[in-house]
Amino acid sequence: MYMEYQKKLIEVMTNTELLNHKDSIITKDYEILIGTLISIFQKAKADNKQVFFIGNGGSAGIAEHMTTDFMKNGEIHARSMFSSTVLTCFGNDYGYEEIFSKQLELLAEKEDILVAISSSGNSANIVNAIKAMKKRKGITITFTGFKSDNNVKQLGDYNIYVPIEEYGIVETIHQAILQHVVDELKNLS
Repeated sequence: MYMEYQKKLIEVMTNTELLNHKDSIITKDYEILIGTLISIFQKAKADNKQVFFIGNGGSAGIAEHMTTDFMKNGEIHARSMFSSTVLTCFGNDYGYEEIFSKQLELLAEKEDILVAISSSGNSANIVNAIKAMKKRKGITITFTGFKSDNNVKQLGDYNIYVPIEEYGIVETIHQAILQHVVDELKNLS
């Protein structure tokens, strides 16, 4: 009975897509997806670029975890966007929808990377952060699920889309892909 969850997880991961900014599929092949992401992060590391991870709820947990792993194990300049003081200050002064975008306006530089994780792909603070990153001429990698026409997926330069409307599976796949990438980066060091 419980094996059905594992089967569904594997099936959905097999159908996870990497799309470009025009919403065209680059690949559904897992090896190409992972290889593409590794190349992006290797270039960021070589060019001494910053990487910012953002998300809400469970996606915030993934973002915080990956900030640590990419910094420690990937030896990349990953920056946390989750200081409680900054979040409450910016939320109070600008509104929750601007908590990430205002930070990026101050910190992001050209060709830095924003990793935007949003299961539904419709959080206003994530959308605004991507728009702020575009103004800074940065690169955005999105991780979404749920509906294929979600707002976040329409804005990223590279978009990982998990085709299911179940938080647990979407978040598990987002975490697994990012963990795989950083583990490979560590092995390449």
